[in-house]
Amino acid sequence: MTNQAEAAPAKLDAAVLKIAGVVVLGAIMSILDVTVVSVALPTFQTEFDATYAQVAWTMTGYTLALATVIPLTGWAADRFGTKRLYMTALLLFTIGSVLCSTADTIGQLVGYRVLQGLGGGMLMPLGMTIMTRAAGPERIGRLMAVLGIPMLLGPIGGPILGGWLIDVASWHWIFLINLPIGAIALLYSWWALAKDSPEPSESFDFLGMLMLSPGLASFLYGVSSIPGEGTFAATKVWLPMLIGGLLVIAFVVYSFRPAHPLLDLRLLRNRNLTVATVTLAVFTIAFMGAGLLFPSYFLQVRGESTLHAGLLMAPQGIGAMVTMPIAGMLADKVPVGRTVPFALLLIAAGFFTFTQVGTDTSYLLLCGSLFVMGLGMGGTMMPIMTSALKTLTNQEVARGSTLLNILQQIAGSVGTAMMSVILTNQLNESAVIPGVTNPEDGSPVTEAGAAIASHQNPAIAQQLPADLLHRGLQFVADSFATTFWVGFILTLLTLVPAFFLPRRRQESSMTESDAAAAPIVMH
Repeated sequence: MTNQAEAAPAKLDAAVLKIAGVVVLGAIMSILDVTVVSVALPTFQTEFDATYAQVAWTMTGYTLALATVIPLTGWAADRFGTKRLYMTALLLFTIGSVLCSTADTIGQLVGYRVLQGLGGGMLMPLGMTIMTRAAGPERIGRLMAVLGIPMLLGPIGGPILGGWLIDVASWHWIFLINLPIGAIALLYSWWALAKDSPEPSESFDFLGMLMLSPGLASFLYGVSSIPGEGTFAATKVWLPMLIGGLLVIAFVVYSFRPAHPLLDLRLLRNRNLTVATVTLAVFTIAFMGAGLLFPSYFLQVRGESTLHAGLLMAPQGIGAMVTMPIAGMLADKVPVGRTVPFALLLIAAGFFTFTQVGTDTSYLLLCGSLFVMGLGMGGTMMPIMTSALKTLTNQEVARGSTLLNILQQIAGSVGTAMMSVILTNQLNESAVIPGVTNPEDGSPVTEAGAAIASHQNPAIAQQLPADLLHRGLQFVADSFATTFWVGFILTLLTLVPAFFLPRRRQESSMTESDAAAAPIVMH
């Protein structure tokens, strides 16, 4: 088997590309959904009369659901077959999308997003398992480049598509659009994928899942409740955080006991895997958390339409489009320790501009910075994951990639919750306008709140003094800048573990059977 892998052609043949079409289509659905929703968060705030921290749970709940099903996917694929499970995931994701469009409250929308995430979380690891079986381990770098297509289309097409649908129709259509795409993907999968041949599988760590998933959800719920309660001392804050923290600690202690734990933390004895994991986790917290706020800045500070906000985000995806295919090929040849630090410096350079944002910062400067950040993004995530996989020995590949994937999703959830809490706390410090209350619930109105609302309701701008609205808008811009400073500092901190990434060429430890088992995911 190994000799066959070594003799495999460098290029991906037609049979592999046919299967890649299935995987890419499913991944586009899953990844587009993240970026489409990013431009809708301010709309959700208005529609559901919620804070940013509350609507951010539409992202946090989705990524937590992804983290929950990733380890379950490998076990279920062995037991039920990849084709059958992949089509089930597509169906679950599509049903969840339709339900999201029917939500009447922010709580319902978050619940339906969790259901959607349970399907979306299986699409990428299942797709990668199908693809690695078809392509073989020696073409893993080129494979990652092909499957980087959804990552390229997501940052470019997602915000534009989401903005256009909200502008010409309503927010409901950012979810309903998945119905025809899901139907096409189901038919394509039925036609293109080979018939299943399920095999006996390892036992699944249900006890570990019952500790880790509720523990993370409880902890993040407590964190996201801070802005609404105004203090750590509130029961709604400290109690969920305490329960969640204890469950996560219990899981860490427990995970060293079972033969096949949900997360095999014993693999962290592998230095290269540990460095890759820490680098990826810190980077994801910084970039995924703060990155979701970029379109919100254009919407809430600059008063752009959702479509224009989406178009302004396009340079980031274009930048990634330039470097990601190159990085995928170089990952097979050049040690990541020699490339990733430079990519991170590009991200940090672009990020710094956003720490200086005001009410009239040049769009040319902002779009140029997004392009530079995109260049860095394309050279960061896939090379790190490829390097980590190469260090794993037989029987470790599937468990190691699962560990990377889950920690990446957890880091994304933490980053989203953390940045939304920081921004909400900053906005809550805005001065209250004397004598002005919200007509719906009688609550006081802040200068920042009035400034944001004036973009969507011009009548507010006519009723309040111009200097008050300008002061409120400047406060909102400063709040975003403060939050971006946190993301910028975390990005710089990512350079610390990145300098410990391998600087010598690594020979792959994977055999063809190992590659077939590896459920890699990229979000």
